Amino acid sequence: MHITVDYTLCEGHGQCLMAAPDVFDLPDGSEQVQVTVPSSWESEYDAVLRAVAMCPAQALRVCE
Repeated sequence: MHITVDYTLCEGHGQCLMAAPDVFDLPDGSEQVQVTVPSSWESEYDAVLRAVAMCPAQALRVCE
């Protein structure tokens, strides 16, 4: 499984960062989030699902 961000939809609201701060980052000056733990985020699974649900732009997906 992995997390994808649709950068054509991401508006950098940062809701995902609040839900899963160990998985997402919004670097200074950036307008879009970045996934910071691309391969070992399974321990943060519940937080990632919250982040996906909270994204106002619906830019996040969890893929198998």
